[in-house]
Amino acid sequence: MPRATNSPASRARRKRTLLRAKGFRGFRSKLFRYAKDAVRKAQQYEYRDRKKRKGQFRRLWTQRINAAVRAEGMSYSRFIEGLKAAGIEADRKILSDLAITDPAAFSAIVAQAKQALENKAKAS
Repeated sequence: MPRATNSPASRARRKRTLLRAKGFRGFRSKLFRYAKDAVRKAQQYEYRDRKKRKGQFRRLWTQRINAAVRAEGMSYSRFIEGLKAAGIEADRKILSDLAITDPAAFSAIVAQAKQALENKAKAS
């Protein structure tokens, strides 16, 4: 009995890998042996960087808030402390968006944070 290799499935698998490697440089997009490794590595980077992206956005929001708060004459850490003292539970994404799109509302939040810090200082 002849050996069955299931050639259509093997060809489809190789074709699928080569399609995923489209755009890679050199042999990595042309030859299955190299494309297979390149695609596997690309998927590892993709998985890792989906997690990393969340931290990068948080750092971006922090920088934006810091810039906006310094324009109001306050440091970022004191602002966050003031928010906690005032009981304002807005996350960094929302605060960053407010600082960019609605400076008046952001100034009001900064004023509340300053007031809460003053009350905290008087209490202790």
